[in-house]
Amino acid sequence: MSKTETAATAAKATTSTSTTTPKAAETNARQQLETYRVYVVTWNVGSRFPDNISLRQLLGLHDDASGDAADYLPDIYAIGLQEVNAQPQQQVLGLFKEDPWTHKAKKLLRFYNYVAVKTEQMQGLLLTMFVRRPHVEHIKDMEAEFTRTGFGGIWGNKGAVSVRFTLYGCGLSFVVAHLAAHDHQLDERIEDYKQILENHHYHVKRYREIYDHDYVFWFGDLNFRLQGTDTSAEVREALRDDRLHDALIKRDQLFEVREKTQQAFQVMHERLPAFPPTFKFKEGTSEYDLKRRPAWTDRIMYAVQPSNRQPGMQLAIEQCSYKSHPAYSISDHKPVTSDFTIKLYPNYREPGVQFTPPSVWRMGNENTVEYRKQPEFEEGPNDWIAIYATDYASLADYVAYEYVNQAESPTSSDSNPDRDHFETPGPTPRRTRRHQHRNQQRLRRQQEANEELVRLDFADDIDLRHGEQYLLVYFRSTGLRGVTSIAGISSTFVAEKRSGSPHRTEYHVD
Repeated sequence: MSKTETAATAAKATTSTSTTTPKAAETNARQQLETYRVYVVTWNVGSRFPDNISLRQLLGLHDDASGDAADYLPDIYAIGLQEVNAQPQQQVLGLFKEDPWTHKAKKLLRFYNYVAVKTEQMQGLLLTMFVRRPHVEHIKDMEAEFTRTGFGGIWGNKGAVSVRFTLYGCGLSFVVAHLAAHDHQLDERIEDYKQILENHHYHVKRYREIYDHDYVFWFGDLNFRLQGTDTSAEVREALRDDRLHDALIKRDQLFEVREKTQQAFQVMHERLPAFPPTFKFKEGTSEYDLKRRPAWTDRIMYAVQPSNRQPGMQLAIEQCSYKSHPAYSISDHKPVTSDFTIKLYPNYREPGVQFTPPSVWRMGNENTVEYRKQPEFEEGPNDWIAIYATDYASLADYVAYEYVNQAESPTSSDSNPDRDHFETPGPTPRRTRRHQHRNQQRLRRQQEANEELVRLDFADDIDLRHGEQYLLVYFRSTGLRGVTSIAGISSTFVAEKRSGSPHRTEYHVD
């Protein structure tokens, strides 16, 4: 067993390491812990595109996005897909535009006030994370990782991709995997799991490995089948008798290796599926294709570290729903979703920056952005400030940006029509032209009491739209594998056309 598995196993069995009395701990938890919802989707889409299908039912959405209905929306969506079309021409196209599945989900979820904060893809494996807008400014240390396990780790047709981040003081890791196929490949699936653990490493202090996190969600087409020698027809007949369902699921290979032999996923939890096997179906139908034995290949698991960094409080997770969606029939798999509640620290605040409230952005002029930062806030070497339309649906949708510390080299971008990541946009970002700054000292710092006042000039050729509203987002970047935090978001301001001769405009309110 690896070091991280050992630690997580100990955490699984631990209730609390605090000396606080149970009653005091319960009172403290009620005061400070709040409940948030996480909605996880896994689906092997069989290289199909999302044409002519609606994702509403899959994502548990109602037609009404306002009022009481909005109160029940998840705070986080994790959408993990396998066998996304990864033909060479599609991969080349993906360099310039969003994957069709991500685009469709974003188009729908923006109506419900979600922002796509990170997308990671490795060939046919795709993971997209959506967060409700009020939580975006609290995302810290976001990082993606991937591990290939196909053909001995050379090919990415099998393996895992993940996204991790810290939200309200808690570390969350989302791992979507596609493991070795076929009934007889159980040992290969176990080996895939071990390879992912061995090779999946993050670059964030205290959260180096998957099981270092406070919450872990592991899902995907894990390809575990049924033990035994039943024929496909015999399994199908047994499924028609509800009384035999429990007997079948107890012969599931994932249940075997997780609960009995503990060869893989032994630190993860799962409510045993009460839905029929999600593989293998004749495409376009809900009829099993008896070329393969029906099996619960598509799964969603979770883990929590109850002993955390807040004395007297215990983190907790509940798997509230776990179901398949038989109405979707474009592939030979049925999608599976699970709805969770988790406990986070809503009063937890990490050091960041505070923008001076803006008013107007004078188009065609240089505009000065002003913000304050506390001494404990550590700037990254590649920090940058981006401009977004107020209704932005993805962190990849910034309109323009400026680096904070590269004052001698005023490199920036005036437009961003094609980016699908939000890592540091440099050091040689894609741009249509080089910005010209009249003020060579475009970054100015001033110490005031216990904080620092910073003024940063944006170039005069930023392409905004007259009369529309925008906001600023400060990204802190460590420069390590795209590890990025959101350190501050401004209030909105309006872009207005230039009047009179060009000059630098202080966009803040005095």
